[in-house]
Amino acid sequence: MIKSITGKYIISGGPGAGKTTLIEGLKALGYACSAEVSRRLIIEEVAQNSDCLPWKDIACFSDKVLDEMIVSWHNSSAPLSFFDRGIPDIIAYLKIAELPVPDKFMLALERAPYNRQVFILPPWADIYVNDNERWQSFEEATAIYKSIKATYADLGFAIVELPKVSLEKRLSFIIDFLNNI
Repeated sequence: MIKSITGKYIISGGPGAGKTTLIEGLKALGYACSAEVSRRLIIEEVAQNSDCLPWKDIACFSDKVLDEMIVSWHNSSAPLSFFDRGIPDIIAYLKIAELPVPDKFMLALERAPYNRQVFILPPWADIYVNDNERWQSFEEATAIYKSIKATYADLGFAIVELPKVSLEKRLSFIIDFLNNI
């Protein structure tokens, strides 16, 4: 178990790197966790036959994700919590799409700050799987990972890259890391 560490930590990385599995593992250990907003919104928007999807209208989708991430951040009242992606991820996706990043994204990040250390999962071909919400090729997922990692670094976050190991070892890595800071 993690000692008396507090904060709101982001678990990030490209699509299909094991973030959701890791979040579920942390939740099973009793930690407060927030699920990935983007995946839920994609499912909802597809069900509504909406064009507000990342592959149709990334600006619209980014606005919705931002609103939901702010709510998720404010709803997390536990002293220690983990988030499946954070506001910087949206900024990275806008950069990938070569769209301007509206000021409201930076303002939201200031008003809903996360711990400055972010856990990032690298691309891992052995576990990568496409599904209804993950349409990118592994190569595209790798490019997204690079943009996400660069965006977090540009925003002053300290990158803590997780190794490509079993879920149990990734959980131990995070627990050991946080117990030693």
